[in-house]
Amino acid sequence: MTPPTLTQVYSDTQTAALYDLMYPWDPERWPGDKFYDELVMAAESVLDVGCGTGAMLHRARERGHAGRLVGLDPDRDALDRARRRTDIEWLQGTAAEAAWRAEFDLVTMASNTFQCLITDDDVRASLAAIRAAIRADGRFAFETRHPQARAWETWTPADASDVVDADGRALRVWNETESVVGDVATVTETIAEPDGTVLRVGRAQLRFLDPPALTAFLAEAGFAVEAQYGDWSRVPVNDQSRTIITIARAAE
Repeated sequence: MTPPTLTQVYSDTQTAALYDLMYPWDPERWPGDKFYDELVMAAESVLDVGCGTGAMLHRARERGHAGRLVGLDPDRDALDRARRRTDIEWLQGTAAEAAWRAEFDLVTMASNTFQCLITDDDVRASLAAIRAAIRADGRFAFETRHPQARAWETWTPADASDVVDADGRALRVWNETESVVGDVATVTETIAEPDGTVLRVGRAQLRFLDPPALTAFLAEAGFAVEAQYGDWSRVPVNDQSRTIITIARAAE
């Protein structure tokens, strides 16, 4: 039976809090977090597209970032958690809806957020808005899972995580691939009790673009690829890469 798009026994607010527990932003522990943290701390003004609960920008401000920090996300409940810090700008919306003009030294899309852009129109509209938001010498940094690694094949209930939420409730969480059509995977996330009682099922689509496709979209939007890495140690993309980490500059 196909699961519902959303089961609401476990609320949106609880889910946002659970995300912070499962995926804490920690540059000292996670190489990807360190990669973005270094870029953010070196930039005077930063726009984080798909900021979620705001952990990356929270960390930057805690470490003394004195410039402008802006977080953008369509998820109201995630932003409610982000807004616990009031010295950062938080806006609800998507990349394509952004209307800034040459205001940021750096735009980021961390945690594979770029994969949530599903259609060519989504990608083009989002990149155009990001390009407009970046200053003449600005940079855009993001990562996406490399399709050659076929990550969707690893998302099964057998790979479930056990976690205790902020209320002390034991939970089991897993992702499962429902379908793959072309370069788009439809994936469900299930939050359940340890005995398997399902509390919430969410569904999302993720697009897997390869390096040539990414580069073509970026060039069309007025970006030049400055660097592209196959992992967080900054090795070049190769036939073993599981991710594509891109830093693009606004083209002349």
